[in-house]
Amino acid sequence: MLTFTGEGRTSTCNGVTRRDFLQAGALGALGFGLPQWFAAQAAGAVKPAANERACIMIFNLGAPSNMDLWDMKPDAPAEVRGPFKPIATKAPAIQVSEILPRLATIADKVSLVRSCHHSGAAVHDAGWQMMQTGRLFSGGVNTPHIGSVVDYLEGRKTDLPPFVVLPELMGRGGGNLPNGQAGGFLGKAHDPFTLNADPSQPNFRVPDLLPPKEIGSVRLDRRRKIRELVDDAVSTFEASENAALLDGNFQSAFRLMTSTQAREAFDLSKEESATRERYGMTRFGQCCLLARRLVESGVRFVTINTFLTVFDEITWDIHGSKPFTSIEGMRDIVCPLYDKAYSALIEDLSQRGMLDNTLVCNLAEFGRTPRVNPAGGRDHWPLCFTVGFAGGGVQGGRVIGASDPIGAVPADRPVEPADVAATIFHSLGLDLETKLPGPAGRPFPLVDFGHREIRELF
Repeated sequence: MLTFTGEGRTSTCNGVTRRDFLQAGALGALGFGLPQWFAAQAAGAVKPAANERACIMIFNLGAPSNMDLWDMKPDAPAEVRGPFKPIATKAPAIQVSEILPRLATIADKVSLVRSCHHSGAAVHDAGWQMMQTGRLFSGGVNTPHIGSVVDYLEGRKTDLPPFVVLPELMGRGGGNLPNGQAGGFLGKAHDPFTLNADPSQPNFRVPDLLPPKEIGSVRLDRRRKIRELVDDAVSTFEASENAALLDGNFQSAFRLMTSTQAREAFDLSKEESATRERYGMTRFGQCCLLARRLVESGVRFVTINTFLTVFDEITWDIHGSKPFTSIEGMRDIVCPLYDKAYSALIEDLSQRGMLDNTLVCNLAEFGRTPRVNPAGGRDHWPLCFTVGFAGGGVQGGRVIGASDPIGAVPADRPVEPADVAATIFHSLGLDLETKLPGPAGRPFPLVDFGHREIRELF
């Protein structure tokens, strides 16, 4: 068990000792546990944001197929163009697949970059690293997730963590490599808070909001009294001499663990049933809705993993034969849940006046092979794929770059992972010339030299 104990056994007015309170297990009973997340958060001071923008990163784990979704090649040979037809959208410059009909209705708010590529190995983990951090890990150096960098540079605006991953961290990718969803060399203080629960379940609760089983009723009752003290008389407590006995980190933890705002942000029961249905009662759909609620409550960066692993579940990884997904599985299962949730998120943010201040980016580790394989699917292909952006200052309805006639390589405006990272940092108002404290204390550039935001998007 992780503990936050110091010397002495200072007690609050109701008899709960400082040591008891700071046991990680006890923190879970206070209403917003986050013991491991806060353990690494040092001073906990709220830093002012450079601007009010936030980012929701949808990571399409498994890698969607360009030619079957948003970079279709209707004039190519059958083994390249695949079985689906393109349809017109609300944006004259964009056509998408017939299996994404809802995306077609919001395409005027979305822009696509059809010339993304990277030089990493064609394994999921390598692409996860590159697309979420802007770099491939090398020499034992793990670079931080973009959200971790935002956390480090700007801290949190509210009681909520600045960087959240929904519903949980990625699982195995086959290469046994770090997945890039961590603070890297910035340290565990800047790891994301993870939900570790499925928000589509009927009795969904955030595990860290629930009391640990090992806490007995007497101890739990004492901690409930602390919660009541804070909820009903925060100002009185903070002015008391009991509060003065607590060190700065403890006070920050106390405010975080007992925050009504934090508890309510994760409470999907406060949403109308029609709104929840609009997103779809799937894990991904409810994660998209929860991401909107978190951003609305002040979370700066949310990453949503559409899937958790490429094994043992239907994903974008359409090799065509078991244990992977068939192209029919993508058509009948993956695309409907994705199309419904993604379009609902963009529409909801727009209707609430939040889209301009919320960058929604659609990323993946790579694309799929230009030609359909003998199993009727497509294999890994990092040489050319599509990423998408909406909101956050991005002008919708645009297509940036182009692939060659069979979608094999960029034919115009090549874009690399570092450019994608720079685009996100730019939208969030961060200076691309910023240096981070890298390994061994050496300055580490926010983005590699020569890489900039994709300016045509703005």
